[in-house]
Amino acid sequence: MATITEDALAKLRERVGTVRLSREEPTLEEATKDAIRHWVRAIGDRDPRWTDEGYASMTPAGGLVAPPSMLYAFSLQAIGDRSGLPGVHSLFGGADHEWYLPIRRNDRIDVVVTLSDVELRRGAFAGRSVKQTSEVVFANQHGKIVARSWPWGIRTERSASSSGAKHQDLEPAHYSEDDIAAIAKAYAGEPAMIRGAEPRYWEDVAEGESLGQLIRGPWTATNSICFLRVYGGQFLKTHSYWFEYLARHPRAGLPNAQGVPEGPSRGHWDSDFARTLGIPAAYDFGPERIAWLCTFATYWAGEHGWLRRLRAELRRFNLQGDLTTISGRVVSKEIDDGDHIVHCHAQATDQRGVITAFADIDITLPPRAA
Repeated sequence: MATITEDALAKLRERVGTVRLSREEPTLEEATKDAIRHWVRAIGDRDPRWTDEGYASMTPAGGLVAPPSMLYAFSLQAIGDRSGLPGVHSLFGGADHEWYLPIRRNDRIDVVVTLSDVELRRGAFAGRSVKQTSEVVFANQHGKIVARSWPWGIRTERSASSSGAKHQDLEPAHYSEDDIAAIAKAYAGEPAMIRGAEPRYWEDVAEGESLGQLIRGPWTATNSICFLRVYGGQFLKTHSYWFEYLARHPRAGLPNAQGVPEGPSRGHWDSDFARTLGIPAAYDFGPERIAWLCTFATYWAGEHGWLRRLRAELRRFNLQGDLTTISGRVVSKEIDDGDHIVHCHAQATDQRGVITAFADIDITLPPRAA
């Protein structure tokens, strides 16, 4: 089992402040019409402004744009610089995001990643661990910065996580036919959540106002596969590409039941492997849940609103079979340098009532005077 050695930790700390232009096999380099559609379908977003050209031409954007969460498709390092510490498992902890410009159809997005902090920690679940924080800058082909994020991840020793807390309270979910019928009914009502072309004016929003509810799931291996099609992954390589990668990074491969080396990403669809990490079942991708939170925010904001900031923290695992309900409320309002801003809080809760993620969200809304 790989451990966090003082030598590896010292080498990682030496890289703090190092700037990297990230082009390590991104799943997407351009926000084509097809790429946007695939991302939207993978996260379950039903807003027509992302995919319907005729509809999009009538919106304030004047054409197709990508949903804010699509930032994660343009680089494997959009979750931050998680290199170093060979063989030490990595978990995505969350990220603070700011958006400045829309990503328009056919924009090419370049990504620059800077490792900004390395912190040694101890926890009940992971034992000895390292928190790695980065700054990520997303720029279009014109050199304009469209967004920034500050993601962090937790590197854990597999032996520590396997012998640590087992999350026995997270029993796998089971659903009756009536349960599935209720979920289907909730999904049928999802389009009504989309504010669309009707402006939501800043003056009409009250502190404490509900943002509504959005469901996602029950999460399955099929959901994982659909998301992987557009998100990609460092260890998702086949045949000679995989063995070529193993030759360079031998610790990346962990033998499966047949003795074949596979990458650690398989915890996202392989429950047996997830259990070796102390997790009761396969679990979702952190950026996937962040994308759901972004959808929740853009549904409420409408086409005349702007998602300017979302700081998401992932607190518990979202396991195979889990049903997530996202809810939120308005916390406060302010006018800052002419911008009419609404500060909101949202949380993702599973069917057990456990909060698995939460987010602080800033949205700019139009004033009636405009």
